[in-house]
Amino acid sequence: MFIRKLMFIVAAIILFLPGYTAFGVGNHAIADASSSSLALFPEPEQHFKNKNGDHAQKNVDRPKNVIFMVGDGMGLGQMEIARLFEHGKNGRLFMESLPNVALAHTYSDDNMVTDSAAGGTALATGEKTNNGMISVSPDKKEMASILKKFKQDGRQVGVISTNKVTDATPAAFTACVPNRWEGQSEIARQQLAGDIDVILGGGSQYFKPENQDGVDLIGKFKEKGYSFATNRTEMAEANGNKLLGLFHPDNMNFTVDRAEVKSEEPTLKEMTAKGIEVLSKGNNGFFMMVEGARIDHASHAADLTSVWKETIEFDQSVKYATEWAKENGDTLVVVLADHETMGISATEAMDIEALKKIGVSHEFMANQLKKVDRSNEYSAESIRNVFKTYADIDITEDEIRQFNENVKDKRGKVYPTRQVGWEIGSIIANHYHGGTLNSPTRSLSSTGGHTGNLVPVFAYGAGSEKFEGVLDNVDIPKIIAKLMGYEL
Repeated sequence: MFIRKLMFIVAAIILFLPGYTAFGVGNHAIADASSSSLALFPEPEQHFKNKNGDHAQKNVDRPKNVIFMVGDGMGLGQMEIARLFEHGKNGRLFMESLPNVALAHTYSDDNMVTDSAAGGTALATGEKTNNGMISVSPDKKEMASILKKFKQDGRQVGVISTNKVTDATPAAFTACVPNRWEGQSEIARQQLAGDIDVILGGGSQYFKPENQDGVDLIGKFKEKGYSFATNRTEMAEANGNKLLGLFHPDNMNFTVDRAEVKSEEPTLKEMTAKGIEVLSKGNNGFFMMVEGARIDHASHAADLTSVWKETIEFDQSVKYATEWAKENGDTLVVVLADHETMGISATEAMDIEALKKIGVSHEFMANQLKKVDRSNEYSAESIRNVFKTYADIDITEDEIRQFNENVKDKRGKVYPTRQVGWEIGSIIANHYHGGTLNSPTRSLSSTGGHTGNLVPVFAYGAGSEKFEGVLDNVDIPKIIAKLMGYEL
């Protein structure tokens, strides 16, 4: 009896030792309370085996390569929507199989809810800043990013995004500007000056003479030896050591819209593969940031169908990067979000099958609306047609009247198409019982509907065991810097 009591006391003490992760987030190793105390001491290599018993990753102190993957706006709710729509309640996303798991707080310096600029800055520099600021401190001092540390160390670097490459997240890793909305042309110039080896995404307008005081910035990239691509075929054929790919004047198209608009853009997975191909030509290793940006845009619109499609495309990119890391070793893959958007959740009443049948984004729907002649509102007929054609909803006269009110600002001017899509999405989500913030709450938000919810962090490969527990977003680049021996 005494021996049994002693064993339980020893086991209880071990459970409270610092760094022990038998329960909760951390390595996927859960102690069985019914087993002997020896189960509390698994062989270290058991933490890194997959279902087949093969070693899923190597425990290497210093990675040669880092692939840093950001699902913009991707909280646990977005992941759950994607999982249920794609795989059903018994299925799993690939990223959920990664062996190291944590959660992260995302607040900014001046707000309990971050925007993508301050969120990207925290992930890039390990420092908080105010919303709207990109890798610049609240007192306007420039801050170095982890990507720039890799570049200074003689490594290749790249950024990939389905957003504009000059927007918040890719910008935070490659540039420093005090105002995200006024600095995109300057960000493009800094990306040229910073010798970023791979840049892939949207935003070509900011590289053209009309936004560069007459200077052809794309031509300047070519002079520095960059291959240049405007579509997936040109990207696939590029074979140099530096690559600039700009596939849309603005954001790249939503996944769900590509067939409708006959897009020739590459997928995020294809861009990820090309980025790895180019950056791995160097002998010293690389840092590559990959952003699934339109998860956030879909969430702003409460567009659960696009949340599903964008998150799955991001998950496929994570799978490609992780499988490459398994084959090549000495690579750390970190998967996370900069913040959550719109409080997305899977509700019991949600009509998944109806939502899955929607074949275009709410942004696409907004572009099909037609205004009444000499009027500042959309025609009732076009509103009815859009909701019936694309969402199989018979919208009421009261809803049409409310819609035309909600898509105008305080001056009575209709919002840009993107925000008109937000209102379309809210009506559809409400009709099919999707869980999101409501329109009045979103309208009071300076971030357009971001939340302060904790976000997931997944890691695989060299040094991934460091990512566990509940972190702050600024901890993440600091962990990478420490692994690399850099000061950040």
